Parts: sequence; C-alpha cells; structure tokens
Amino acid sequence: MTDTTGTTAAEAARREAVSLTGTDLHLSFGKNHVLRGIDINVDAGTTTTVIGPSGSGKSTLLRVLNRLHEPDRGDILLDGRSVLRDNPDELRRRIGMVFQHFNLFPHMSVADNVALGPHKLRGLGKQEAHDRAIRELDVVGLAAKADVRPTNLSGGQQQRVAIARALAMDPQVMFFDEATSALDPELVKGILALMADLATQGMTMVVVTHEMAFARNVADNVMFMDHGEVVETGAPEQMFTDAKSDRLRSFLSQVI
Repeated sequence: MTDTTGTTAAEAARREAVSLTGTDLHLSFGKNHVLRGIDINVDAGTTTTVIGPSGSGKSTLLRVLNRLHEPDRGDILLDGRSVLRDNPDELRRRIGMVFQHFNLFPHMSVADNVALGPHKLRGLGKQEAHDRAIRELDVVGLAAKADVRPTNLSGGQQQRVAIARALAMDPQVMFFDEATSALDPELVKGILALMADLATQGMTMVVVTHEMAFARNVADNVMFMDHGEVVETGAPEQMFTDAKSDRLRSFLSQVI
C-alpha cells in the first residue's frame, strides 16, 4: 500500500513508530480499585501482549492509556512526552484502537465507514479520504467489498474493516482489545495473521489477548496482569517456559 507521497504502510509505520509508557497508573470505580499502580513500557516499533484472567484490568488499562478513562494517578507518555495535558481527541488520533465488537455504522458502506475518520477528524477531502479507505481496505483484503454494508459481511470481515478504519487514521500506536474473542474459531486465524503483519511492519502495538500462541510467537514482550496489578513481564520465551510467579504458572496451566 502507498499513500499520496508514494510511502508504503510498512515504511510509514517504521518512520512514525513511537514508544509508549505508562507509569504508576491507578484507576478506581467507587470502591473498586481496578488498576493498582500499573507500569508498562512499549519500545517504538514493538508489540506488547497483555495476558491474564478475565477481570484483571487488561481492557481498562487500554482505555486509560487511550484516555477513554482518565487515570486517578500516574502518567502516560508518547515518545517520552506526557500527554495527560493534551486534548484527549488529539491523543486518540495518534492511537488506533480495535475493540472486541466492531462498532461499524450499519447504514454506511464499508468504504464510508473507513473514510469517516480521515474526513471528519483528519480534515481530508472526501475523495482523498475515500482513496485512503480503499487503500486500507486493500491491505486487509476487502477492497472488493468497499461498496457493501457491514451487515452483509462475516464477523471476520467486519473486524478487518474495523482494523482498516483504525489504520486509515495513520496512527503511531495500535491497541487491540480482544479483537478475536467475538469471532467464530475459523475466522480467528486471519485476523491474527493480519495483526502479525502489522507487527512485522514495525507498528507499535499493545494487544490484549487470550490467544497464547499469538502472545508467544508474535510479541516482543508479554505482560501478565491479575487483580489490577502487573504480576510479571518479560520476553515471551521466558514467560511461557520459565515463569517466575505461581500466579502466572497457574494461569498458563489453565489456558495452554
């Protein structure tokens, strides 16, 4: 894929990749302390997978890093610079997020879903935004479906459109929040392969997932959370073959 300057998506991802750091992040909902002093460091152009049992705070962490929830305490840095005083909308232009559910507009074509953000938020003209949408749909293998409505697509195809929509905003970082958990098993492989391709291109990514093979084979770093805390973090091989904590060993024994 190339943009209007002839730059490929892979080249753009490597050029624009930035580091992401969260330090001492806390968040409570009433008396429920969901995040308890989370530290996360994602080097530019690397992939960190976040694993752990349901209810451990993984998805909430992504929402705090994207400022969909404001932290009670702590700091968030992109490329070494704190973003907590910035307009949250500006931060979300730099961070693409793909959710478990696709959240596509059913009354709009696939191309219009993808073009909406670049046109409304990035200020691209309608034709330029449409051209970008087609290029990103081509990346996810759905350029031929540009004119159809999302309801006429399979779940896996809809998730591909959601990924194209995020990529069309030219993000510097991508978040994936259980992007395959709502899909039928036969559709999961294609989405994971697409995510792996983005990692290979050098996109900075944080991936919350229950797919242990992806975490082990694609990630540069794995972070295990439980009860709102980071229990253990490290390289995939160390985490999966030489876990230090009883909590991680117990978790892996149940999911592998």
